[in-house]
Amino acid sequence: MLDSDEVAPQKAPAIALPRPLDKLSVDELEAYIRTLEEERGRVKAEIAKKLSARSGADAVFGS
Repeated sequence: MLDSDEVAPQKAPAIALPRPLDKLSVDELEAYIRTLEEERGRVKAEIAKKLSARSGADAVFGS
């Protein structure tokens, strides 16, 4: 049980994939691809950030 001052860690929202594509127009599909590519870039940047932090910690504390 959490105290009133504690906050439970938030889970990342689930992404509804795969998305039904048959009802989308070509324009909507192209917009969806752009959204996915942007999200992919955001995820890759977060991975790089975490790997860099881990690398720095390993350099200081050893692996």
